[in-house]
Amino acid sequence: MGVMDVRRSAERYPGGDPQAGIRSWHAFSFGPHYDPDNLRFGAVIACNEERLAPGAGFGEHPHSHTEIITWVVEGELSHRDSTGQLTRVRPGDVQRLSSAAGVRHVERNDSDAPLTFVQMWLAPLEPGGEPSYEIVHGIADSTPYAVPEAGAMLHVRRLAPGERTAVPDAVHVYVHVVRGEVRLEGEELGAGDAVRITDAKDLELVAVSGAEVLVWEMAG
Repeated sequence: MGVMDVRRSAERYPGGDPQAGIRSWHAFSFGPHYDPDNLRFGAVIACNEERLAPGAGFGEHPHSHTEIITWVVEGELSHRDSTGQLTRVRPGDVQRLSSAAGVRHVERNDSDAPLTFVQMWLAPLEPGGEPSYEIVHGIADSTPYAVPEAGAMLHVRRLAPGERTAVPDAVHVYVHVVRGEVRLEGEELGAGDAVRITDAKDLELVAVSGAEVLVWEMAG
């Protein structure tokens, strides 16, 4: 089965700048919320839920030695970075920015509707290298998205009520519920809840309601 560590949405660290239209919730030690016992799980070093009001956003800022994966829940994210990319990220798209030796980017809500997205940061196996960017528009359900730089694989599952899906057998598995409710080994999980599983084996997620779940499979 493996060892399960359930983290509820209410346990996340609040952040952002509400007066500027930015509300953030952090699953791991982040910024002023330093927690030496919650620095990472497997390759995952951050899982942030960001909510941006229309016109709000993060000005240009740097990243390095991090694989940054973004999943839009609702709305549209405008992305611009120092590699020359200028894109719009919508629900169903997977965006990856490999910051490598260093990159700068801007993230904004340029629409007139609220924006919610989940951003996950992974530590690379090797530091440095050239930054790169990729976006997969409308990734199909159950199609794994590989991040070999971090030794990780992302599985996106959209489940109908009562539908079941296997949890990958892996040394580390990180499950994040985007929306809806699911059950895992007797634990009821709602939107924003997460489970960190060590030595996962023969586990299964069951949708209590219609649900969307992000599952990270990590070799180490």
